[in-house]
Amino acid sequence: MTARRRHIAHLHLHASLSGEQYADIVELMGGVTPHVQEMPPDAVQLDLTSALRYFDLSAYDAVQLVKMRLKALYGIDSSAGLAGNRMLAAMAADASAPGDTTCVPTGRAAEWLHPRPVAALPGIGRATAEKLGRYGLHTVGQIAELPAATLQRLLGVSQARLLGDRARGYDPRPVTPAEPAASLSAELVLDADCLDPVRHHRAVLGLADRIGQRLRGEGQVAGRLTLVVRYADRSSTTRTRAVAEPTDHSPVLAATALGLLTALGLQRARVRAYVLRADHLLPAAGAYRQLSLDPGDARARRAEAAADRARRRFGPGAVRPATLAITEPPAPGWEGVSPPGRA
Repeated sequence: MTARRRHIAHLHLHASLSGEQYADIVELMGGVTPHVQEMPPDAVQLDLTSALRYFDLSAYDAVQLVKMRLKALYGIDSSAGLAGNRMLAAMAADASAPGDTTCVPTGRAAEWLHPRPVAALPGIGRATAEKLGRYGLHTVGQIAELPAATLQRLLGVSQARLLGDRARGYDPRPVTPAEPAASLSAELVLDADCLDPVRHHRAVLGLADRIGQRLRGEGQVAGRLTLVVRYADRSSTTRTRAVAEPTDHSPVLAATALGLLTALGLQRARVRAYVLRADHLLPAAGAYRQLSLDPGDARARRAEAAADRARRRFGPGAVRPATLAITEPPAPGWEGVSPPGRA
């Protein structure tokens, strides 16, 4: 019995998406195939193998169906790669101009892959590519034809085996649907670049406050925070830090988040978006908390609980930290703070 040929699509989404918008797109993809792997912030992979018979379409036509739905429902342009495994599909998508679809037929994978530069292989960094280049190895085909023992002497056993498999177009990884969410995130996308350190501070503080509200509302505590700052040139920087103990207390979350912001050392960075993610989530009822002899801590938590009750009754803007009180015209995009959503 022969194995069924796989049809994997990799889509690049040419849009700046919030976490909530990205989740909606993943849900849309689920209407085509249940085998959807998230690759945030702007890509997704689909295993179309089982969907082709249902829709009675070719693999190429199924990809066009997905792209048309993205354009019709969200106004998003996309480029795509279609191949027999995840690696080739991703490389084909990278080689596609916006709006195009590049197909790599299974029988011609080596012909398509071998002329490409070594650095085009996923996971091959600049240092590895430069090292191979010093030995005259510049293309994927040269790596594929190299004896395994020679490659091992250059790179070591494990890296040589992985690189050799990739150079031959071998990638057995399945497309894995997302597991149940294990994180919460909040995002602020600006309409214009922001260089003001004070507004950086306020943006991160506001996101930490919203994460705290969501954690308490869902009866969870977080053990780690991650801050992602995206810049005007579409690059980003990420910093992660564990909290001293799992918590849902907004002041602790804010102090940790601001510590991450300080660690980035932003000076004249042109910031376009901030994302704060809380993970290592646990049920609040089963989490430990160090007892404090400071009466101020207990008062702060009682005030926080009262503020949460007020927000539930009168809306999320009913109570906010004094630091976030607007005393000047807001920065462009401030009104666009997205509610924390599942990452």
